[in-house]
Formats: sequence, C-alpha cells, structure tokens
Amino acid sequence: MAAIKKYFKKEFQVPMLTLEHDDLTDFYLSSCQKNRSAVPLLCLRMIVFLGCVGILLSSMILTIPQMNFGHWCIFLTHWGVILITITSGSAALLSLKVCIGDPNRTSTDLQLYVKIYWVLYNITVPLAVLITAFYWTFLTGADVDFAVDPVLDVFIHAVNAVVMIVLVVFSRTPSRLLHFLHPLGFGIIYVIFSVIYYAAGGLSPFGAVYIYPMLDWSSPGIAMITVVGSAIFLILGHVLIVLIALGRDKLSNRFFKDTHSMNIYSDAYN
Repeated sequence: MAAIKKYFKKEFQVPMLTLEHDDLTDFYLSSCQKNRSAVPLLCLRMIVFLGCVGILLSSMILTIPQMNFGHWCIFLTHWGVILITITSGSAALLSLKVCIGDPNRTSTDLQLYVKIYWVLYNITVPLAVLITAFYWTFLTGADVDFAVDPVLDVFIHAVNAVVMIVLVVFSRTPSRLLHFLHPLGFGIIYVIFSVIYYAAGGLSPFGAVYIYPMLDWSSPGIAMITVVGSAIFLILGHVLIVLIALGRDKLSNRFFKDTHSMNIYSDAYN
C-alpha cells in the first residue's frame, strides 16, 4: 500500500507533465534483452513500421476508389491508420539514429527525436484501442456498412491496436499518468474537426450529414454523450497502457535488465 501511495504521489507532480526523462536508453532498448544494443528493438520497429505502411497503402488502394480522397480523410479510423504509421516510423527512426552512431550527435538531438516520438506514442496507443472498441461496439451493426473489405476491416480495426500494444510490451518507453492529456487533446482536435465539417455542410460518402451516426451534430445531445464517453474511454485506455507498462518494466527489471553493462550511447547522451 505504501508503494502505491508513493507511486501516485510521484506521478501527480508537475514535472510529470513534461517530456523530460533521465534515462534515454529506455526509448531505444527492448524490454526483453540483457545486452545494451539498440539493434533488437530497431528490427522489431522496422517490421512494425513496414506492416503499418502496408495497412495504410491497402486502406487507400481499396477504399479511395469507392470514395474520394477527401471523404477518406474524414474518418477517425483513417486518422488512426496514418498515426500508427507515423508513430512506428518515428520509433524506427529513433532506433536507427542510435544505431548509426553519428559521432557529431548531441544529447539535444536525440532528446528532440525522443519528445516527438513520446507524444506520438502517448496519442496513438490509446487511440488505436479506442478505434477498435468503438468500431466493433457501435459500427458493425450500423445501418450503413462501413466495411469496404472484410480483411482490411480487421487490419484497420483490430490489428492496429495489436501492433501498438506490441510496441508497448517490447519496448521500455515510459508511460506517465498525466500524459493522458496528449490523447485527450488529439480527441478534442477531431471533435472540433467534426463540428466544423458538419457546420460547413460536409456529407459522408453515403450522403449522410454525419461522419459517424453517433457523432451526428444535428442531434447535439447524442453527439455530446459520444464525445464525453469517448474522452473517458481514452483516459481509461491511457491508464491501461500505463498499467501494462508498469507490469512490463517490473518483469524486464527482474529477468532481463543488465544494470552492470555499459552503453556507449547512454554515455554519449547523458
């Protein structure tokens, strides 16, 4: 009980709102390795990134012929597909930067990459979980069939979340409770977009005045219930990721982490 109290006391301090972290190796070492090489996580991140690129291209190739590109861009699912691709790409780029070992690199350079990746990570993982839960709960039985292709449907509404969870479990990227503001802020941006799109007279590819049936601003009460419920789910999703990360770190520190090894990258950046 004392440990839990200590944890929450630490997490709810103002510095935990920032993007500062003492050990930058946590952003490019895997949770399942004893050595201090950045290569294992780079390999995993490259595989994930290439998979995400494949999902994104498949979504565009199979979907855009049935709707124009502008309509493709209005759906939160496709925002999520773009984000998982950018996030996995930034993760791979971060690992690659470390592996290349540029002798002119500085701690400031790496910290910039870390901060960009960290914000994207904080947004994308709970968002992917929300998209998966939202789709299979509310849209699979909707009057309008949102599924363009059954296989693609699974990849953009299920595999997306699995891919992000893989990045969480096999990395050491830290998760902070107060960083729930990142996915929440992104959610607010999408809500504002949906309001502007409705006010401007935008229609869905199916001719409806809404993007999603439960986000219909001609019925603001229902739309606001959806917004509040989604916000709560995003926060809970972030908390779930924090718990997964805590369990991951506990197991990693017990079975894998070699605190006695030296790392030239860690020395260079600290």
